[in-house]
Amino acid sequence: MQATTSLCSLPDLVPADQLAWLLHLGSAAGADLVEVFLERTDSLSLLAEQDAITSVNPSFGMGAGLRVFRGQRDGFVSTNDLSPAALQAALGQALAMLGLDLPSPSATGAFAGLPPLRDHAAAKSAWLAACPDLNEATNRLLQGTDCLHRRGAHLQARRSSYARSWQEVLVVASDGTHARDIRLHQTVGLTLLAADGEHRASLSRRYGTTDNPDDLRQWNVEASASDLCESAAKMLRADYVEAGQYPVVLANRFGGVIFHEACGHLLETTQVERGTTPFADKVGEAIAHPSVTAIDEGLSNGAFGSLSMDDEGMEPQRSVLIEQGVLRRFISDRAGERRTGHARTGSGRRQSHAFPAASRMRNTYIAAGPHSPDELIASVDRGLYCKSMGGGSVGPTGQFNFAVEEGYLIENGQLTKPVKGATLIGEAKEVMPRISMCANDLELAAGFCGSVSGSINVTVGQPHIKVDTITVGGRSEEHTSELQSPCNLVC
Repeated sequence: MQATTSLCSLPDLVPADQLAWLLHLGSAAGADLVEVFLERTDSLSLLAEQDAITSVNPSFGMGAGLRVFRGQRDGFVSTNDLSPAALQAALGQALAMLGLDLPSPSATGAFAGLPPLRDHAAAKSAWLAACPDLNEATNRLLQGTDCLHRRGAHLQARRSSYARSWQEVLVVASDGTHARDIRLHQTVGLTLLAADGEHRASLSRRYGTTDNPDDLRQWNVEASASDLCESAAKMLRADYVEAGQYPVVLANRFGGVIFHEACGHLLETTQVERGTTPFADKVGEAIAHPSVTAIDEGLSNGAFGSLSMDDEGMEPQRSVLIEQGVLRRFISDRAGERRTGHARTGSGRRQSHAFPAASRMRNTYIAAGPHSPDELIASVDRGLYCKSMGGGSVGPTGQFNFAVEEGYLIENGQLTKPVKGATLIGEAKEVMPRISMCANDLELAAGFCGSVSGSINVTVGQPHIKVDTITVGGRSEEHTSELQSPCNLVC
């Protein structure tokens, strides 16, 4: 399978004068703001199990999402038909949700016309053709499972996976937005299951970048397999951790999943609108330890959550959410700005044209601090070091529990034996003030976040951090959660 490059671009499929006409009709009908989001996609995912490719899933899509605002209310309709008649019919349906009717063609409105196109896609037109084709991707994944076979022991299952997502978007709105972009995201991952008698260990690693057609070619498969097999060998016969209250040191990279899940979502204006964040009226107040500065941005080169513009056509910016423990701002989109008063941050994001945009995170991380990772570990007499995090669940107001995929005891300031079965349990407003030390080794990790506007590409991250005390669930304490997660972050 070779990438398809012959399709017309979105400005050719739906000319600017047609889009301007839709914005004129919506404005003349009485809408305060009219927005049209167009996209076309070309995606591929592959799975290798043991020494064979077991799944090949190509997909192609095209469509539009139309949204109209009147006051703080909005109406949204999506369609796969990009013909002028279908787009006008979808606009009429969205208007009807607000009690408005399509006006006559001769009606006048306040819309002044589209400005020149801001085209972020011009330099990216060759990306799709430059990506690995099916044969190259297949060979690379089989190399991954072969590396696991050669480097691992007691392996019952070996998997490698690859996903490529190419998306062209065009956004217009009656506030003068007229912008186009092309996005490219690729991820590759390894998973293994090791077993020896009663002993089991299941671990995985995933890597991802944006805007890099050569990502899969540049993947260091030998290093990835070695790292995973080394961790599996340590965890296979690890003892189960004892439940209790402990100080915990969380590793960098995907350790940031806890901040993303337990706190980051509470700083999105969607949570302010719903009344589910305990931080709604805390701007300017301390909500975390003074060691904590947290940032959300879409600017880091190659990071999985970076973008040239958001799905509402706004260019990204760097937002300091928490500064030395003090809440400074929220993550906001069009709807959030209209309904809560928090200014937009270039964070309006959606999975596809089938979803209205919502305030969503991009690259979200705790900033680096002054300490070394060794200093954090040395400060703990008895506690837990979490090298790798697994799955978990989060409640709507920040209660969480997360499995520790790879953990080690800290005894007298030293890492000692590996332990498994640990679960970190807590609540954001209680845990944030307990993050007392941040190391100087900030790293980011790619993930997928599922929430109100679908599944999107994000980055989590942090340096090594120390939490002074947190509840650790272990084998001696069964813990079942009934929490409903507002986000399903997959590493």
